[in-house]
Amino acid sequence: MSDRPALSVRDLTVTFRTPHGPVPAVRDVSFDVAPGEVLGLVGESGSGKSTIGLAALALHDPARTLVRGSVRLGGDGLDLVGAPEAALKKVRGARVAMVFQDALDALSPYHTIGAQVAEAYRVHHPRAGRKEALERAAAMLERVGIPAARASDHPHHLSGGMRQRVVIAMALINGPGVLIADEPTTALDARVQHQVLDLIRELQSEAGTAMLLITHDVGVVARTCDRMLVMRDGEALEEGPTERLLASPAHPYTKALIGAAPTLDTVPGTRLPTVDDPEPKPRTKARLRAAPDPGVLAEVRELRVDYPGRRRARPHTAVKGVSLHVARGETLGLVGESGSGKSTIARVLTGLRRPTSGEVLFDGRDVSGAATDTRLRRELSRDVQLVFQDPYASLNPRHTVEQIVTTPLRLHTDLDRAERGKRAAELLEQVGLSPSHLSRHPHEFSGGQRQRIGIARALAVRPRLVIADEPVSALDVSVQAQVLNLLMDLREELGLSLLFISHDLAVVRHFCDRIAVLKQGELVEAGPRDTVFDSPAAPYTRELLAAFPHHLLPAAGRPAQHA
Repeated sequence: MSDRPALSVRDLTVTFRTPHGPVPAVRDVSFDVAPGEVLGLVGESGSGKSTIGLAALALHDPARTLVRGSVRLGGDGLDLVGAPEAALKKVRGARVAMVFQDALDALSPYHTIGAQVAEAYRVHHPRAGRKEALERAAAMLERVGIPAARASDHPHHLSGGMRQRVVIAMALINGPGVLIADEPTTALDARVQHQVLDLIRELQSEAGTAMLLITHDVGVVARTCDRMLVMRDGEALEEGPTERLLASPAHPYTKALIGAAPTLDTVPGTRLPTVDDPEPKPRTKARLRAAPDPGVLAEVRELRVDYPGRRRARPHTAVKGVSLHVARGETLGLVGESGSGKSTIARVLTGLRRPTSGEVLFDGRDVSGAATDTRLRRELSRDVQLVFQDPYASLNPRHTVEQIVTTPLRLHTDLDRAERGKRAAELLEQVGLSPSHLSRHPHEFSGGQRQRIGIARALAVRPRLVIADEPVSALDVSVQAQVLNLLMDLREELGLSLLFISHDLAVVRHFCDRIAVLKQGELVEAGPRDTVFDSPAAPYTRELLAAFPHHLLPAAGRPAQHA
């Protein structure tokens, strides 16, 4: 590596101007990234990670943001902080480029992927003709693993992993010296995440590109980064080689952040440490779970679900002859990559999607027709409730928390308004919120608090089965730990049955009794948790386990788990 840093940040301070006064987002942060090096910028939401990434490309609105300090590329004289827009346009995409978290939002739905990659090239090579740019785009797409023949496809024709590859191609086509990757794999499954991270690292290493990897996933840092910088509330707390910081973190917050992420070595069912409670008390014997009832509560038999082709989408079969069940008091983990059929099965069990063929049973009753029978669907929703992945999109932004939580009570009970309000207050306390929050709206809460509101809504009518569809994948590791601890407490207190859908194998192993593994709509393996994880029978299950990054976290530095 060169002695001269590819990216040098000094005393960076970012303050947002708001109607209520200035809000500091980043305070006096300094770091360097050498050519060919990967620095992981780690922390929870609101820690200032993405704010630093945007400042490195001078993308903040100067009318609303005050940026101080300096950001320099390659040690030259141009300071990106306060530089004129004409100079910045020459730099962005050519010397420093960015890979954004949501590839679908970063791509135009109206243009082919080849045209978009070619445009990224022509911006900085104005003399290049259209043919030359398209040829370079096709070659770059091939380089990131996308056949040149697919250059004429639009983004919606591609999987999430392939779309992320397109964004990587756009970022690297001009050979920038610095690459900023902002949560580039958060929305991807473990295997696809593994492929994308390896691709980024390979391309970055070949070109000697410096990379600033922004993430809240400590497992991604363990796999990818040479050094890591830990952020909290806009301040840099700790910096050093990744291996050293993961093995023996000096700052209590770093230790708590590492411990909050369950690994494949975490003792299942134990309370996870959080930033606020780094050494949680062990569970008492009185609170330990009883064994699940062997009786079947919900079941699908030879389930098949077809999606017809509409507009430019191709018809496909989402679920192909799947049979599985959830016992009373059991938590079944449903695992698989995007497109494997997990959420489709959840929609069928909740009466939101009619199966093409097969049977759907709840407590022995055939509910296959609930999707087209309003009365049956309403009866089923009394016993089966959903907790959604996105805790913001699933809540009506115009409604107060009280309106959100009491809606199921209004539909399924005879309680009057005062009684519904009292029940809503009890539910908020049950999920760790205050009754004083009832009058607030969703935007006034953090992501973890919003997910608690979604859980309270799901529990309002005391359902017998809760289907949690990726309930923690959008949350930071510490908030994820809080929500998982809450779900474990509620499961024990209420005797709930759960269908827990996730692509995070460490979370599934920690939380579930049995595991069912799906691949492209087919059930490839099902069995007790320890059997599936310790002695997987299906090659696909072994492949998923091999790709999962959290097993890379060293045992040192993690707080002890309590049984």
